[in-house]
Amino acid sequence: MFARALLAFLVLPGMVAGVIPAVLFSFDPWRSAGFAAGYVVIAVGVMLLFWCVRDFYVIGKGTLAPWSPPKKLVVTGLYRFVRNPMYVSVITVLAGWCLLGASWVLLVYTLVVASLFHLRVTRNEELWLARKFGADWAPYSAAVNRWLPRATPWYPDRPDK
Repeated sequence: MFARALLAFLVLPGMVAGVIPAVLFSFDPWRSAGFAAGYVVIAVGVMLLFWCVRDFYVIGKGTLAPWSPPKKLVVTGLYRFVRNPMYVSVITVLAGWCLLGASWVLLVYTLVVASLFHLRVTRNEELWLARKFGADWAPYSAAVNRWLPRATPWYPDRPDK
């Protein structure tokens, strides 16, 4: 399963947040000097992404890939704050690329990717999660926001106020 997890990581976020923005960055004739802070934002996004992938692998016993999803609903770590931290992490990496290149091309790419993530989550993933993890999914999805993190972590065994 480790090989599947690694392959899924390299293929999915590796392409979307690594290879494609690097190519766009390299060939964008309108980019400017940008901001070195983009490196920090990219690093934070990558660290958050690794954390999510680890939780999917260790806690969920699966990968981020649709062909090998977690067997258990993951509601630990960053998932206590936001339902889709993996997607948020990828968008964070892309925001870092935007800063790095001060690029409208990268900004448009980021907005398209964020829109596609939203459509995927609302039209596919959440329906699948509700079917597969119904009893666990219902209270979790009611208490934890899809995109904006909570101020405090959610715990399934505590009443949410």
